[in-house]
Amino acid sequence: MPTTRDTASAADTPDDVLDTLARERARALFGYAYLLCGDTRAAEDLVQDALVRTFARLRGGTDVAAAEQYVRTAVLRGHLDALRRRARWATVRHLLHVPGDEETRDHADSVGTGSVVHAALATLAPQERVAVVLRHVEDLTVPEVAHRMGLADGTVKRYLSTASAKLADRLGAALDEDATEDEDHVTVRTRGGR
Repeated sequence: MPTTRDTASAADTPDDVLDTLARERARALFGYAYLLCGDTRAAEDLVQDALVRTFARLRGGTDVAAAEQYVRTAVLRGHLDALRRRARWATVRHLLHVPGDEETRDHADSVGTGSVVHAALATLAPQERVAVVLRHVEDLTVPEVAHRMGLADGTVKRYLSTASAKLADRLGAALDEDATEDEDHVTVRTRGGR
């Protein structure tokens, strides 16, 4: 008996593709979003928004694999847009003092993931984290990562280099062994303890 994925064809409606994607790939999409942002609620929102954006435009004739790639792209763009909005807000936030704002805290750190890798990813700057996820989880080349992030190759290499050093400190020698096999890996040598 053929599975839902086997029966997906160009004749499937966007609703059929969305239904299949939601049933069969929801965990993978959430995992991808979570790796990018490191926050459960934000990851859920990213996936939800990406699904809405993707399927609001989808007119049919798309299979599940292509639709999933569109959704992953929308998740990435949504995350990068949110980072840019937060960065812009940080530059003007001091102009508007909200009483009690000092007491607002992000409780994401109190949610235990039980994963050393997730904890290590949380130590990275947002752009470094995105670059690492795209490079090592999505298995994209440096130019592909740069294209997706809208940055120059050199900037992405710098993010990856800095992130690799931070992750190596956090995760230990196992990361160093894997990274030396990567042809796009940039070795970081520190001078003067910096």
